[in-house]
Amino acid sequence: MDGHHVDTVVVGGSQSGLAVGNHLKQQGLPFVILDACDRIGDAWRNRYDSLRLFTPRRYDGLPGMPFPGPPSSYPTKDETADYLEAYAHEFELPVRTGVHVDRLSRAGDQFELSLDGSTMVADNVVVATGVYHHPRTPPFARDLDDGVVQLHSKDYRNRSQLQDGPVLVVGAGNSGTEVALDLAPHHRTWLSGRDPGQEPSLGRPGSVGDRLLKVVMWTVATRVLVVTNPLGRKARDHFLDPPRGIPLGGGRRRQIRTAGIERVPPTVGVQAGHAVLEDGTPLKVANVVWCTGNTPDYAWIDLPLPIQHGFPVHDRGVVESIPGLYVVGLLFLRSLSSALLGGVGRDAAYIAEHIASARARPSQPEHATSRGEDIVP
Repeated sequence: MDGHHVDTVVVGGSQSGLAVGNHLKQQGLPFVILDACDRIGDAWRNRYDSLRLFTPRRYDGLPGMPFPGPPSSYPTKDETADYLEAYAHEFELPVRTGVHVDRLSRAGDQFELSLDGSTMVADNVVVATGVYHHPRTPPFARDLDDGVVQLHSKDYRNRSQLQDGPVLVVGAGNSGTEVALDLAPHHRTWLSGRDPGQEPSLGRPGSVGDRLLKVVMWTVATRVLVVTNPLGRKARDHFLDPPRGIPLGGGRRRQIRTAGIERVPPTVGVQAGHAVLEDGTPLKVANVVWCTGNTPDYAWIDLPLPIQHGFPVHDRGVVESIPGLYVVGLLFLRSLSSALLGGVGRDAAYIAEHIASARARPSQPEHATSRGEDIVP
């Protein structure tokens, strides 16, 4: 593979990368998708067992293939992983698994990707590696007593990883709430953190009220909260500066109360080996699960990539300062739904069309570029 040239390389083979791949194929463009996982969908399979999507199946399909199953039900993480694998097979997308991209740099007017000891050259690169990569835990976590079992939500799978005794779940967003609900039947559980709010609820998931409300919410997420209008830009700035978790799924507060989970203030430090809350209360626990989020990683991109709010600066996924470089799968790439399975299709189509348009543009006179090639905007 050393020095092998591909017109477009998509880095990341989960939902965003697969959606871009499908649209590139429709455009008749040569491309390859590289994914570090051993199997398509592993990014979902390797998450905690109780995870379900926050949107029903009717809104979870990628371009050209509805998500199977009852439209108003909520898929599990394994169903999502299997769907992505089936999607890649259905559209015969060229996905190379087990390929880790160590570095992305320039090679003249092209891109060079370093891949586990080999290289690949591309005219265009689409970064579809997801939103978060490195688990984030507070520095004081290291001061907890050695007898306390600590896990980040990225490593948590199920309760068998914990020891007997109380559990402190730090981070009260959707992940923290799901982990706490998973543990509450078996451990005394404290949920620490500020309440991020809750989506409105009109009944249990799948009920008539829930289905009607989801139609309204999906319309708002895809067509109202878009970066092309002031309301959408205000929402974008609210979620990204500083980064905030999205509101809890409808009914979650009631589930927390019913499960007997104890809501407590944010955890701010450690004293004598025990976690200390914002109000000064110490908690003696046997386990801590850090649901404190992850941080993006673009250090492997050895280019002058402009960053704002921790993410690349772009216009609907087009990194204008680095022609030929694109990003996809980020919250508010165009709308609130841009980071969701059912929302990546529109962004993927736009990026594929941009690549096709730039590729089809007539060549400029010889003096326009060093090799007389197209000038890519």
